[in-house]
Amino acid sequence: MSDRDTPRVAVVGGGVAGLTAGTFTARAGFDTVVLNHGESILRRNAHLENVPGFPAGVNSRLFADLLERQAERNGCLIEAGHVTEITGADGGFRLRVDEANRSDIRSDYVIVASWAESTYLETLDAVGLVSRGSKTYVEVDDDGRTGVDGLYAAGRIAGKAHQVIVCAGHGAEVALTLVHDSDVPFYHDWVVPEGYFTDRGRDVPPGCEEIDGDERRRRERESIELMAEAFETTHPDDPTPHPTLVEDSEK
Repeated sequence: MSDRDTPRVAVVGGGVAGLTAGTFTARAGFDTVVLNHGESILRRNAHLENVPGFPAGVNSRLFADLLERQAERNGCLIEAGHVTEITGADGGFRLRVDEANRSDIRSDYVIVASWAESTYLETLDAVGLVSRGSKTYVEVDDDGRTGVDGLYAAGRIAGKAHQVIVCAGHGAEVALTLVHDSDVPFYHDWVVPEGYFTDRGRDVPPGCEEIDGDERRRRERESIELMAEAFETTHPDDPTPHPTLVEDSEK
C-alpha cells in the first residue's frame, strides 16, 4: 500500500464499465482516477434500448455524458491519457501514460476496462490474455480478479456481453470486489431514512448514510432538476462513425 492516507484506484478506460467502476470506488472512499483514451463505443450507437429505467430508450451520447457527470460528481478525476504500460511498483502499480508533460501515475489498485486495448498489460506476466479472432480478452475469476493481486478487469475486456447494462453491472461488481479485497472499511453503499440503523441501537455502517426528510426531499428535487435539464432538448451530437468508415471517407 502507498503512503497516501487514501488508497488510489486507477481505472483504465472511460466507457460504461470503467465509469461505473470508478463511481463505486470513489463512493467507497478511494482516490479514483479514470484514464480515458479516445471515446467510448457507446457514442457510436444510434439509440440505446434495453436500459432499465428508460422505457423508450435513451440517446446514447446523453447517457455517456450523464455517466461522466455522475462519476465526477462522486469524486472521480477523469483525465485524457493513453496508458502504454503497467508495471508493479512498491506494492502497487506504475502506469505509464503517453501524454506530453505527464509523469507516470502510481496507484494501489487498477481496474482495466479499456475495450479493446490490452497491449499495455503484456509487461505483467501473471495476467492471462486470450485472443479470439481480432479481439483480446483478460482472464478473470468470477469476481473480476486477474492473476495479479490488486489488478482487476471489467466489462467487454473481461469477456462480458456487448450490452450497456451488462457492462455497467460488471463494472459495479468488480469495483465492489476491489473494495472488499482492500483494508478500507465498507459495508454497503446505501442511503436510508433517518433512524433506520440508529433507532435500533446500531451505528451507521461504513458506506451507508442516514438522511432526514428535509434532506431526502432536497435530493429528490435536485435529481428532478438535473434530469429535466439533461432531457430538455435533443443532444447536439450525431453518432460517431465507425473508424473504418472515417478511413474510407478520407481515401
